[in-house]
Amino acid sequence: MPLVRTLLLLASILASGTAAFANEGGVSEKAESVFHVGPLPLTNSMLTSWGVTLILVFFIRWLVGKPQIVPARGQAVVEGLINGLRDLFEPIVGKKAMPAAFPLLICFFVFILLHNWSGLFPFVGTVGWKEMNQATGEQVGFIPWIRPLTSDLNGTIALALTSFVGWFVIVLRYAGPKALLFDLFGNKADKKEIPAALYWSLSVVFLGVGLIEVMSILIRPITLSVRLFGNIFGGENLLHNTSFIPIFYFLEILVGLVQSFVFTLLTSVYIGLICNHGDDHGEESEHSNPIEVKEAVPGAPSH
Repeated sequence: MPLVRTLLLLASILASGTAAFANEGGVSEKAESVFHVGPLPLTNSMLTSWGVTLILVFFIRWLVGKPQIVPARGQAVVEGLINGLRDLFEPIVGKKAMPAAFPLLICFFVFILLHNWSGLFPFVGTVGWKEMNQATGEQVGFIPWIRPLTSDLNGTIALALTSFVGWFVIVLRYAGPKALLFDLFGNKADKKEIPAALYWSLSVVFLGVGLIEVMSILIRPITLSVRLFGNIFGGENLLHNTSFIPIFYFLEILVGLVQSFVFTLLTSVYIGLICNHGDDHGEESEHSNPIEVKEAVPGAPSH
């Protein structure tokens, strides 16, 4: 409870402090170019993503310090987060694909969460330089120096494409192209239990369903990116246009957490749909109780 009260107090202070920096025009729908390196424009969302990444890396290294068998407080916090997320995603992804999928999933969750919340701090999206009309001297635009990556559609598209490529590589490695094709187009009916004519007619049905499934797979980057962008961009505009009213501020804290979890959860579900087909059941049967097996053998003495 003391930790909860501290977090609520901190959020209240931030919400009241950011009201003075609210941008009445809201947040631009596109990331602004801060400067150019040759022909390459560097936008404020790109710079923010690099900054958040460096801060995250150095903070985790500082928090963990030198890893020890008996973990210190900082190492215990990091290990607790890792173990909690592992316990959450492993039943979805499956034990076989988990070693390759887990680094991707935990990076998605932490990175997206920090960027979703980075827009809640003072000066984010409100400090920069004004664009002036040289002829009239009037302000025609505003370029903020800092902008959360997830409030930029280019950033969420990059995250969604990374998720899609990661899904494709992991599925091919741990399930194989044969399993992928069968999962999409294969006839799942039991040939021994239904007539041959019905079985082959069902093959046509499963082929059509597979084509629909391929279309749904191809639009996953669009749905992932637009969902994340819409929620964070809309929240940023809501906060700026309402001068960071505390109730909306707390709402955006929750939305940032939920959206990072949804993006990561959907990625894990996509992987598990192909790679996790009950691969743990075989291990359970191999490690079943020897007493129960022995009792099932005719003539075996009972205990």
